[in-house]
Amino acid sequence: MPTLLTISPTERFPKNGVANRVASEDRVAHDWYRFVLSFPPHLVRKYVDRFGLSEKSTVLDPFCGTGTTLVECKRVGVPSVGVEAHPMSHFATATKVCWNANSDSLLLIAGEIQDRALNLLRKEGLPDEPTGKNEVTSCKLRTLSPESLKLLLTNSISPLPLHKTLVLLDCIEAHATPAHSGFLRLALAKALVSTISNLHFGPEVGVSKPKADSAVILPWLSQVAAMAKDLRQLRPLAEVPAVAFLGDSRRVLSTQLGPESIDAVITSPPYPNEKDYTRTTRLESVLLGFVNNKQELRRIKSGLVRSNTRSVYKFDDDHQWVEHHPEIQRIAAAIESRRIELGKTSGFERMYARLTKLYFGGMARHFAELRKVLKPGARLAYVVGDQASYLRVMIRTGQLIAEIAESLGYEVEEIDLFRTRLSTVTREQLREEVVVLKWPGKNSLVQA
Repeated sequence: MPTLLTISPTERFPKNGVANRVASEDRVAHDWYRFVLSFPPHLVRKYVDRFGLSEKSTVLDPFCGTGTTLVECKRVGVPSVGVEAHPMSHFATATKVCWNANSDSLLLIAGEIQDRALNLLRKEGLPDEPTGKNEVTSCKLRTLSPESLKLLLTNSISPLPLHKTLVLLDCIEAHATPAHSGFLRLALAKALVSTISNLHFGPEVGVSKPKADSAVILPWLSQVAAMAKDLRQLRPLAEVPAVAFLGDSRRVLSTQLGPESIDAVITSPPYPNEKDYTRTTRLESVLLGFVNNKQELRRIKSGLVRSNTRSVYKFDDDHQWVEHHPEIQRIAAAIESRRIELGKTSGFERMYARLTKLYFGGMARHFAELRKVLKPGARLAYVVGDQASYLRVMIRTGQLIAEIAESLGYEVEEIDLFRTRLSTVTREQLREEVVVLKWPGKNSLVQA
């Protein structure tokens, strides 16, 4: 029996700002690629422990993002399932829970690909490491299609690093084995956002002063080496089940999962704000081929819970699920009233009220779909946060999520305070909370 990561019964959350920090001992596998707004692994462990989960349980993360819940459940020996609508995030999760790859073989093939890529660059007169001088090359630099380039933040990657990245990608695609391709591509995604590109995160994505050049192949190889080191440690736990499905958790749960198959849910859905989650991962999504044009981007956004105005479409109808919820209707009316009072007339600002109803309606639709796959007595933990992004009208997300779930037959056990953070807009303390629910069973579904 493999040695599992132990959970201390006295483990507690640190206060406020440090509560979301990832401890050094928790970086194994999690650090392969992590969404900047991910919640920390210790939060998953707390609810695995609190819910009394074991190797006989199955945990679902219906908004699994880059896999925090699945990776941590696998580390403690608990089977898990994830659902994620964004293909880049889904790819990251699926790769991060695959622990049966041979580390030595991974390093061997990465070294071969490194040599091939470096040789190609040398033939073009290009070093991988910047020399500090203006690099001169007679070769025509590779680039993306005009459609793909339009999807990127302006200057998010400079022409020379982009050329070298595309050379490396071609080598990976031509010479990587199926067993290793995912690791090699994910290592490049991590190197892109952490080293190669001009992006910065704080937590919003932005562009720093463009750099003329950046090493590409060596940072990538460093990420591969870190993965190989982790795989040696994780190999004994490779057989703990963990699988991620690509799909929309408002609609596909009952088609992907068996009825009454889930013992617990640990997740962090998007919050209602103006963060475009597809924008944060745009560079790697485009370069790895998950998004190639505006039509594909629109298709991805249409599969997400509506949490920002850049993903709202005329055909959206999730608002119907909360038409009779008085507090959500009051908040939407208050936002619209504030907009008119302040004379805000942009297209995005006009959508704030509608978006609020679409967000909570989407969560209601998700909870309704979720009931079909939960075992009677299943426990749920939803990490959500207060928001005041829409013209400073306060949205107590946790309380509203609890009320929606209760209206659909769930029992609200409590709302745990995870941390507080200071709003940069209102200067108020915003609560980030864990809404703890219980699903009593089919009788509640009939009553709801």
